[in-house]
Amino acid sequence: MTTSWTAPHSAATLLAAGVGSRKSTPRRALAALANAPRDPLGILDAQNRSRIPDLVPLRMTRMAASPFAFYRGTAALMAADLAAAPHSGILVASCGDAHVSNFGFYASAQRSLMFDLNDFDEAAWAPWEWDVKRLVASIVIGGQATGRPDSVIDEAALAAVSAYVRGIRRASTLSPTSRYFTHFDVESTKGMLDKESRRAIRSAVAQAERRTGERAVRRLTEEDAAGRRRFRHEAPTTTPIDEHQRAQVHDLVAQYRRTVNPDVALLFQHYGVSDVARRVVGVGSVGTRCFLVLFQDGDGNTLLMQPKQAVQSVLVEYGRIPQPQQLSDMIAAHGEGARVVAMQRILQALSDPFLGHLRSDVADFYARQFHDMKGSVDVEELDDGPFVSYAQACAATIARAHSQSITATRVAGYVGGGRAVATAILDWARGYAEVSLADYQAFRAAR
Repeated sequence: MTTSWTAPHSAATLLAAGVGSRKSTPRRALAALANAPRDPLGILDAQNRSRIPDLVPLRMTRMAASPFAFYRGTAALMAADLAAAPHSGILVASCGDAHVSNFGFYASAQRSLMFDLNDFDEAAWAPWEWDVKRLVASIVIGGQATGRPDSVIDEAALAAVSAYVRGIRRASTLSPTSRYFTHFDVESTKGMLDKESRRAIRSAVAQAERRTGERAVRRLTEEDAAGRRRFRHEAPTTTPIDEHQRAQVHDLVAQYRRTVNPDVALLFQHYGVSDVARRVVGVGSVGTRCFLVLFQDGDGNTLLMQPKQAVQSVLVEYGRIPQPQQLSDMIAAHGEGARVVAMQRILQALSDPFLGHLRSDVADFYARQFHDMKGSVDVEELDDGPFVSYAQACAATIARAHSQSITATRVAGYVGGGRAVATAILDWARGYAEVSLADYQAFRAAR
């Protein structure tokens, strides 16, 4: 502290800076697609080379299932394309893979059911519109995959951008502390939905409430004569680990415990490791290292954790966005798992209290609870009305996440009333849907 003091920038100053950013990147420029040379299959091949070889065919099969499944697995392609197109230059803490299937429900520490982003593998700093474009393109591609009329797809896309604009503009009027405490729980948002949308949410919530760790333990494990639970192996989704990995388990658990809060570290003293298995999850993540670790106490109570490999964010590797020095230093000291945990805690209103990270001799990992009332809305099964409502909910969630960054008020100044930005992003998304479909067809032909 010194006797002199310089006040941080006011909201009015940041808003004006955002308006000024339109001079370097007019809002209509956000409609422009990249026109640089592309090698989409080369990027996918490069990703595959760093993955577990025997799981690569499964990743390719899952991505080949539909244009939307392919889009879900190609965050790297999109980051490369966005890097080669005009962008606002206003960086915020970003999800990096904010498509419609990466939002959903989970239980807070208070056991309330929350709605938020639920995938942070690619999280890093990036231009604010990259998350919004990722979302809106998924609305277009997902809508086309389910045969929705163009009018409904356009309505959902424009409604999503409008919801983001309203959210980010409202956040600019709040104090930083008020932004921090904003969150979306299921009960408080029901009043904002129409009857059809509430029915869809109730169905999704019912499924999420059944997806508990205890239920997963019953489904995935069996008890031996000594009362110890072990995983049932069902290739390729759940398979045994090798002896080298097994020998490292206790050291890695100890390392994980050093990265969580003291209350969680103490909780784990009640448990011992009962079994470990390799687990295959997702679409884009298939081939990265993922495990299930089963903890058990002396009375047969269990706790199921999921360590998952963390690699460099596509926003950095393919988007080529320089990161804040503090984040780069954290990654250098503690690995990419520390990045995922840090960014999740920034972007998600109420995160899993068991989040932690660790490093093995072959990879970085972050760890979280497995199936702690986690669930999502099946967008393909929604009627058109709830589809539009869900698109708005996802966009409002992104706005809340972006509002944690000091640059969010600059974003509010840049977007203005929102009409110009919404039109530009819809035009971009429709064009990008065609690019992604052509990539998908080339991918299928190459297979």
